[in-house]
Amino acid sequence: MINDQWLESELELLRNSLRRGQQGLAHWNGGEMAVSAVPGAGKSHSLSVAAAIAIARNQLHSRRQLIVVTYTRSAAANIKLKIRDRLKDLKLPPGGFVVHTLHGLALNIANSRQELAGLNLDNVSIVVPNAEHRIIRTAVEQWIGDHPVEYQTLLEGIQFDGEETERLRRQSVLRTEVLPQLTNTVVREAKSSGLLPDELAQLSQSARDEYGILNIAAGLYQEYQRLMRSQDLIDYDDMILAALKVLEYPPMRLLWQNQVYGVFEDEAQDSSPLQEKLISILAGSDEVNSSPNLVRVGDPNQAINSTFTPADPIYFKWFCQNCQTKNSLTTMNQAGRSSEIIIDAANFVVSWVNQQQGDRNPEQLPFREQKIVTVDRGDPQPDANPQPEGSGVMITNPDDVYQTVKLIGEKAIALFKEHPDHNAAILVRENRQGRFLAQELAYLNKEHDIKVYEISESERYSQIPGEILKLLQFIDRPHSPDNLKAALEVLQQRSLIPTQDLNALATSPEQFLYPTVLTPPHKPQVEEARRYCCNLLRARMELPHYQIIPFLGMTLKYTGSELATVQKLSERVNQQIIGQSSLKASINALEEIVTAENFEGVEEDNEDRYTRPGQITIITMHKAKGLDWDYVFIPFLHQDILPGQPWIPKASQFLGNFTLSEVARAQIRAIVHHQYILGDRPQVIPLPNAAWEEAVKLKQAEEYRLLYVAMTRAKRLLWMSAAQLGPFRWSVFRQDSASNLQQKKPCPVLPALIGYLRNEY
Repeated sequence: MINDQWLESELELLRNSLRRGQQGLAHWNGGEMAVSAVPGAGKSHSLSVAAAIAIARNQLHSRRQLIVVTYTRSAAANIKLKIRDRLKDLKLPPGGFVVHTLHGLALNIANSRQELAGLNLDNVSIVVPNAEHRIIRTAVEQWIGDHPVEYQTLLEGIQFDGEETERLRRQSVLRTEVLPQLTNTVVREAKSSGLLPDELAQLSQSARDEYGILNIAAGLYQEYQRLMRSQDLIDYDDMILAALKVLEYPPMRLLWQNQVYGVFEDEAQDSSPLQEKLISILAGSDEVNSSPNLVRVGDPNQAINSTFTPADPIYFKWFCQNCQTKNSLTTMNQAGRSSEIIIDAANFVVSWVNQQQGDRNPEQLPFREQKIVTVDRGDPQPDANPQPEGSGVMITNPDDVYQTVKLIGEKAIALFKEHPDHNAAILVRENRQGRFLAQELAYLNKEHDIKVYEISESERYSQIPGEILKLLQFIDRPHSPDNLKAALEVLQQRSLIPTQDLNALATSPEQFLYPTVLTPPHKPQVEEARRYCCNLLRARMELPHYQIIPFLGMTLKYTGSELATVQKLSERVNQQIIGQSSLKASINALEEIVTAENFEGVEEDNEDRYTRPGQITIITMHKAKGLDWDYVFIPFLHQDILPGQPWIPKASQFLGNFTLSEVARAQIRAIVHHQYILGDRPQVIPLPNAAWEEAVKLKQAEEYRLLYVAMTRAKRLLWMSAAQLGPFRWSVFRQDSASNLQQKKPCPVLPALIGYLRNEY
């Protein structure tokens, strides 16, 4: 039996072991609380301490638990271990809490009463659709067939002379690019906000534009839902909607709420309205005027997913403002990760970017005004706010991207020679930048024993089955415009053929593949693409079908573990088609693998593979969140990439100076924001041009937050550069044509940051 006085004394010691900002979370005693935490503030540690204190103080058990919600399985495992360690220190049993990913929690609730959820979870399959998924492609084809007038309006665009070749090209663009992207965007945005197809269709009546974009989006959404139901498929938002249906039934809601003492949510800046609704209901009660026992921890300044997921930092900002009015907002602003000069540089970026926004409302600013502060002297974190390496922050302006790599290599050699036990990372904005760096820095491993590990290579494994399938489908039916375009896209993404308008090539497959003497000569880039395609077709005649998949792996120039993944894929396909061996059977087997999304590539599985000593990790800025390194290099910081601007593909410019998917996203967010804050005031849905301007602002704000996240990964040295010469676009850059470089402007924040550092240091 644990002495109550001893336990209270231990809890006080545990609270006092936290930093000033962290202690606010540990003092939580019910109700709503928002915690805004800067990078490196120790969120996970503080959350585990606060959870242990709540469990101990309230004597929680298996029938009255604290629920901790995270967004990834690895984060869930990590926080679970930390809470158990805290309870062990307090000599308490490892119970009274449960850690879930948000979708795992929704699945548990939906499973508790399947008839209320409206889903038979034993018979459905979960899919993660993207714009290329067969469900979305089929939904597009069905919508086109059912809405010929709306489709014709899109086809004519802003100007159309009726020329047949152009009509075929536009059809290809709409069917394979514009409408699939619109479907994917609207399904994610609308469903995650709790908007059903009928509701969106009704709201679209007040949107007045020449295409009726929201109305088209609602029709595509409706068709997508119908196909998903008919094939017993669900996506992750369906799981949350099903859980909410269960909780709408008062007896079940009461049952769940009685089992839950409170909910702690981590990474709250990445939460969608639907997810927030679920945890708020779960943490609440049916008592009048009672607040839910809900703690949401996050950092709106590290919201870097809002341009490709439904997450929007404005929702967490509103939650923080609401809690501030109730005196229940706490800010974790002390961080021991980085040297002081790196912290000052990151703080400067926050202030400078917000100042450039003029008189925008505070919640619309890219950053929440909160500064990172160094920790107090005597902080228990080992080597907190370490001494900088050299000046701590270096900003260079190399002649071109090749000199950039040379400077990085020379600096890395010097750093690892002096500190072989330290680690480093090069953070890039695009995977093609990472591929370029990995190839140019390959000599470091051979000549200096410095391992260069490119993360994007291991992440390409999941794409391999889909890429192989597209090439096999082309080989099987080369005269299908869709199959030809899909194969050309794979070759282009692998940088095997020059970037060009693939729709123009795919509209006439026979003319492209087998030109006659009367056909005008192909341009060099078109001829190069044709040669690749003809080589693929020749392989069907010269190789047995069971050797084609390994051949395609070689053709796509896979390397290392990618080739091992291809071999594993080939063996699995051959096992599935024993007794019915043919190219058609191989394609059917591959389609099952791609649809089921359950194929795992061959890769090493060490959790510390990103941060090994003596290693340079090449990783995208997005993937770097949550990690840190002694030395961080951020090259290629050019204005056209950061902050950049949403890109309107040349092929779809016949629709106007915007993309339908981004306009729909901005319009749906305007609807949801209205529901949050404007109450009964009339709904105003922005017209396409205004919605596009909002999309531009959203993207640029997120790019600056991405830079902030990248900068705050560095502990001892932050090295940044913007070369004077760089590729027009990295998507069209080929290393064998170094002359294809042009003048580049640096990211606007760099000159300002140089001036600040010169004045302050």
